[in-house]
Amino acid sequence: MAEETTIAIFNGKCIRRKLVNNEWFFSVVDVVGVLTESENPRDYWYRLKKREQETSKIELSTFCRQLKLKSGDGKEYETDCANTEGIFRIIQSIPSKKAEPFKRWLAKVGYERVQECQISQYQIFFLIP
Repeated sequence: MAEETTIAIFNGKCIRRKLVNNEWFFSVVDVVGVLTESENPRDYWYRLKKREQETSKIELSTFCRQLKLKSGDGKEYETDCANTEGIFRIIQSIPSKKAEPFKRWLAKVGYERVQECQISQYQIFFLIP
């Protein structure tokens, strides 16, 4: 299956995501930026990984995989991305009032993907073009 890259919107902010083998992977830096409103979400992500490693001995990068996503300059770069489960774990480490609404939004995105897959399978089953 081909990989599909799209933009998802949460509270007016863009989050890059890529569909890989029928599973969404979200840009961790974009999620961090939305939840923290940090001036430099890449730096925040770096420090968050370091802090979690020191305090809880958990390596947040293990919840990620590198996927090529288009950047603001139009070029694609390897970017830390996580599936829904990984993003849930990462946002547990971010102190933000936006975390709970973001979790609900993420669950809705996942539900919508399940619905899309079910409709596609139904169409294939009944050979609907």
